[in-house]
Amino acid sequence: MTIWRGKDPLILASQSRARQSLLANAGIAFEAVPADIDERAVQGNSGLRAPDNIALLLAREKALFVSAGYPGRVVVGADQTLALGNRLFSKPAGRAQASEQLRALAGQTHQLCSAVAVARDGKILFAEISIARMTMRPLSGDEIKSYLDEAGEAVTTSVGAYKLEGLGVHLFARIEGDHFTILGLPLLPLLAFLRSERLLGV
Repeated sequence: MTIWRGKDPLILASQSRARQSLLANAGIAFEAVPADIDERAVQGNSGLRAPDNIALLLAREKALFVSAGYPGRVVVGADQTLALGNRLFSKPAGRAQASEQLRALAGQTHQLCSAVAVARDGKILFAEISIARMTMRPLSGDEIKSYLDEAGEAVTTSVGAYKLEGLGVHLFARIEGDHFTILGLPLLPLLAFLRSERLLGV
């Protein structure tokens, strides 16, 4: 069952399973077409330093990149950044880097900045940024090791070395922000925009 009213399915410019699951659970017909852009190069060339601005830039660039190849289609781009103070985090390259990131985040409050952008025919129609504040509990070296042992390779697939919808939930003491923002897609403002365009049946 779908509540999508567009002539063609929405396109999600992402291979994130979490984002795909959010759209599917919301009853939206979509196709996933990952944006083949060099995110670090785009970020570096922009000169931007604020994590929310970087997330918004990358969400827009992903939507525009895919939109160029699909005339007339509605394309959603999304991105997420993690910042601890002035330090920006990327997906860890391996277990050692994941361990280092967790040691840095333990006992601290960091920000997850999630951005979404909608494009059609090479133009941005809508963009939004949402921020969650995540307080990780203090973690001993043994606790970090145990978590990494249990989580396995999954720690390298998300920034900060955790997935809140999985074992990563054990790392946290407090969370301020909505579930969708934490999973990387500000879903409520996106749905509101799609509804305003008469693309949803509910």
